[in-house]
Amino acid sequence: MRKEMTSYDCDICTKSFSKKSYLNVHKHIHTGENPYHCEICGKSFTRSGSLSTHQSIHIGIPYSCDICGKSFSLSNDLKKHKYIHTGEKPYHCDICGKTFSRNYDLTAHKRIHTGERPYYCDICGKSFTDSSQTTAHKRTHTGEKPYHCDICGKSFSGSSSLTQHICIHTGEKPYQCDICGKSFSQKGALTTHKHIHTGEKPCHCDICGKTFSHNHCLTAHKRIHTGEKPYHCDICGKSFSLNNGLKKHQRIHTGEKPYHCGFCSKSFSESFNLSAHKRTHTGEKPHLCDICGKSFSESCSLTQHKRIHTGEKPYQCDICGKSFSANSSFTRHKRIHKGDKPCHCDICGKSFYENDDLKKHKLIHTGEKTYPCDICGKSFYQNTTLTRHKRIHTGEKPYLCDICGKSFSRRNDLNIHKRIHTGEKAYPCDICGKLFSRRNDLKKHKRIHTGEKPYHCDVCGKSFSQTSSLMKHKVIHTREEGKV
Repeated sequence: MRKEMTSYDCDICTKSFSKKSYLNVHKHIHTGENPYHCEICGKSFTRSGSLSTHQSIHIGIPYSCDICGKSFSLSNDLKKHKYIHTGEKPYHCDICGKTFSRNYDLTAHKRIHTGERPYYCDICGKSFTDSSQTTAHKRTHTGEKPYHCDICGKSFSGSSSLTQHICIHTGEKPYQCDICGKSFSQKGALTTHKHIHTGEKPCHCDICGKTFSHNHCLTAHKRIHTGEKPYHCDICGKSFSLNNGLKKHQRIHTGEKPYHCGFCSKSFSESFNLSAHKRTHTGEKPHLCDICGKSFSESCSLTQHKRIHTGEKPYQCDICGKSFSANSSFTRHKRIHKGDKPCHCDICGKSFYENDDLKKHKLIHTGEKTYPCDICGKSFYQNTTLTRHKRIHTGEKPYLCDICGKSFSRRNDLNIHKRIHTGEKAYPCDICGKLFSRRNDLKKHKRIHTGEKPYHCDVCGKSFSQTSSLMKHKVIHTREEGKV
């Protein structure tokens, strides 16, 4: 007769164990008890096995890798490490065929297929596929950051984040793509990168069917459907759907710019901005349009450019129905309805719809013009302005009206022109209600109500509401000079 298996249940979280000793060890998680103490440094542990592993730090690390020299306290850890060098992946997923170097990683991976999330956060109820994710997540609630960088002192909630961060200081990129040779500081980044070559997108959205190459991309995407923004800024209260988005945002408050250009010593708050900036020095434009052959320094610029050819405008305003080809243009447009100008100049107090406009404006105060034209020598505050300027010399007009065929050197000029065909007037005067097709025309019109006359004659001091009126007026003085 088969003996019935005894189950030992935790009376706090209802988790079950096959042995009472396992249950006793598990309960230490709830009680916070660490009964096993290191007699050398006093550090405490919940399990005797963890203490034994820790003590090897004091007595020396006996297992060394004969390829790279890295040392380990356990022979099993050395064995797993060697898979990095050999590329061996002995654990296979019987559903999709993907291979792994560790059995633990295979178990976690299989939960993508089964949808199983056995680990729960007891604070917010969120579930995870493995225990390490739960531990790291809980620190978002507690604010605990136990891992410290001994170079700059920065703290992290997870050891993997610290390891990744240290690579910024060392420049180390140990994970290399065997297809194109590109190197990465993180194994996960290499795995994601390889999907570019394979075209693999194993993660599917069950709401809209969109596929992604990485699970975290899918998680972030799903928040578009749910509207969830779980990451909050403790300074201004703004919420974000991604933790990375919060980190980037917080740099606005702290002024932190950890990414430095080795060519000109300019600093950036985001790594992709540094990468894009470096291409202004190298001239590299690796992203090519397969329709017209135009090349771009950034993939997002190519994606946006292709919409000129396809006419695609995926971003629609739910207030006025206007559509946009770029998310940034859509975000900027929404602020027109709200009247929201969140970016303020700390020199003159002027406000702007977005940070990019503020940056452009600040160059007026500094006088910095870092982009010279190699044809006529004229300098500009921005590379985009230089690109537009060069079209004067080349005669290039890449923006074509699909209604009448007229072409323009600037996208904005094309957008304004199209309103002749559509009759659209998106800019209303909030005083009298009159509609205008251009923001600049609205700005000029408002001066009728405010009485503002910002353009002054340097000869007689008379003021005008428009530059054209000032220019007409100046003719009077030039005629008088001619008579004399």
